[in-house]
Amino acid sequence: MGDPSGTDDQSGEDDPGAIRSIALSPDDAVDAFVYGRENPGDAVLRVTPPFHGRMRARIHVYRVDDTELTGAIHLSPTEIIADEVVADYPDLESALADADAADPDATDRARDRHVEAVEEWQARAREAIVDSVALETDDGPHRVELKPLG
Repeated sequence: MGDPSGTDDQSGEDDPGAIRSIALSPDDAVDAFVYGRENPGDAVLRVTPPFHGRMRARIHVYRVDDTELTGAIHLSPTEIIADEVVADYPDLESALADADAADPDATDRARDRHVEAVEEWQARAREAIVDSVALETDDGPHRVELKPLG
């Protein structure tokens, strides 16, 4: 006989509808976003089964999406960081276009300013984690709380 509280019930272990909250590192969310902007491949916050009420998301970098095989949930950093902060991410191409291409020092200064702007953006983004996200389930969207760590 199983536990009457249902805590040993394994029937929902692959159902993301069991999740009530996801703990995550704001640094992981920010690093995943920056990685996706600056590198090939994708970076997400990943939650892996078995699913239960409180879960932990960790940064995951990939080139091939394996969620069908693993049953994992991938949370895009653009879902986790507030829209207005995502929209303010500093654009290196614009900074370089504004620099005088004939002046190598101007290009170097533009790159240095971009690095500083990204660092400032990262600090803002760590403080701009949204309160909740919707997970797709067989029963439709399921909203869960996000709990920043640290």
